[in-house]
Amino acid sequence: MATEYKIVVLGDGGVGKSCITIQFIQNHFITEYDPGIEDSYRKQVKIDDDICLLDVLDTAGCEEYSAMRDQYIKSGEGFIIVYSICSKRSLEETPTFREQILRVKDLDFCP
Repeated sequence: MATEYKIVVLGDGGVGKSCITIQFIQNHFITEYDPGIEDSYRKQVKIDDDICLLDVLDTAGCEEYSAMRDQYIKSGEGFIIVYSICSKRSLEETPTFREQILRVKDLDFCP
């Protein structure tokens, strides 16, 4: 039986979270995407000779969905914070997402 991991993809709106997620899940790059509130994907992968099932939640980056983000983080086991190399602001916001993870998970440290 495969071990299941819940991965949450976080970042500002428009930074490419969905493109990166779909690239990983479906092995192709999308050039056009219609943003939504969230999308969930599943992929079976082999990690250290073990079969794992990744449940990847691609979250909305819009501020109006920040309350929902706490719920996603609470259930998440791994996190990917995405920023755009074309947006200094999105890079500067990455510590905010990390701090939110620490707060919601009640952790002092997260690698």
